[in-house]
Amino acid sequence: MMRDHETGIGVSSSKIILIGEHSVVYGKPAIALPVPAVHAVTQTTRCLGPLRLQCSFYNGILNDGTDQIAGLRTVIPAALHVLKRPEKDVTITINSAIPAARGMGSSAAVAISVVRSLFNYFETPLERNVLLNLVGVSEKYFHGNPSGLDAAAASSTHPIFFMKGKGMEWIHHKLRGCLVIADSGIKGQTKRAVTALKQRLLQSALLRRKVNQLGVLTSSARDALETAKEEALGSILLDAHLLLQELGVSHPSLDHLVATAMKDGAIGAKMTGGGCGGCMIALVKDVRKAHDLANKLMGAGAAKTWIQPLQGRDLPVNAGFLD
Repeated sequence: MMRDHETGIGVSSSKIILIGEHSVVYGKPAIALPVPAVHAVTQTTRCLGPLRLQCSFYNGILNDGTDQIAGLRTVIPAALHVLKRPEKDVTITINSAIPAARGMGSSAAVAISVVRSLFNYFETPLERNVLLNLVGVSEKYFHGNPSGLDAAAASSTHPIFFMKGKGMEWIHHKLRGCLVIADSGIKGQTKRAVTALKQRLLQSALLRRKVNQLGVLTSSARDALETAKEEALGSILLDAHLLLQELGVSHPSLDHLVATAMKDGAIGAKMTGGGCGGCMIALVKDVRKAHDLANKLMGAGAAKTWIQPLQGRDLPVNAGFLD
């Protein structure tokens, strides 16, 4: 029976790459983790007539939308097909605080929140594999052949250790402290960075060794997470940033924010994501230091900052979360 007055709610974290961006393309590991502090929320409500979508860049009948919502025009009917429900009589309203093109998994998170909202609205249990398969439909529009890491991390409550072709493992870490995430205000350019690095690697054995070093650092970062060695993790993050600088995928604005973080109390800091813009992350000991550093980073030119405690700040589990 169609519900008349209830609202279906779906929530999703954003995500960051803690370490391993770029080297993951070459078979090395990467670690990604959910960032509940920056999230997307979708509401599904009853509304007779054609299925409608409301979000920051579109308000109207879903099927009339442009290519800007092509991913949603695919994932929403796909989810309704799984639910055995018609494509009508609901309005889907998306509110996302996740900036686009910053390496925080915006497209995956929005799709996750939409799928969760629809399953919640129709009071249907959502298995994790069903969620990830549906989100993958949307992600193909944005990324062509996505690894699935964005969706897996954004829909999880644990960090993920990922290797291309070898799948994902969840890291049950014991580390406390906080991450401060700072937006440079410049859109990341992942495709450009990946393409340029590929050309440089063909010409330089030294740079190829640096990619291998990033892989070693990522494995060490996993150990630091699992054994609560925050000082070790901080050093690893900074070393990774210096390698990414040498690989040519950072950006002066990110380097400036990393230097500011290290000068003002961070244990470690690095760029995150595809690079050539986007965000940086800094590890600090506690929430008070995180707020102090966030203010310093804003003063140093960050467009926005967020604080994510590494323990005890999960999103409400409503559907399709990893237990």
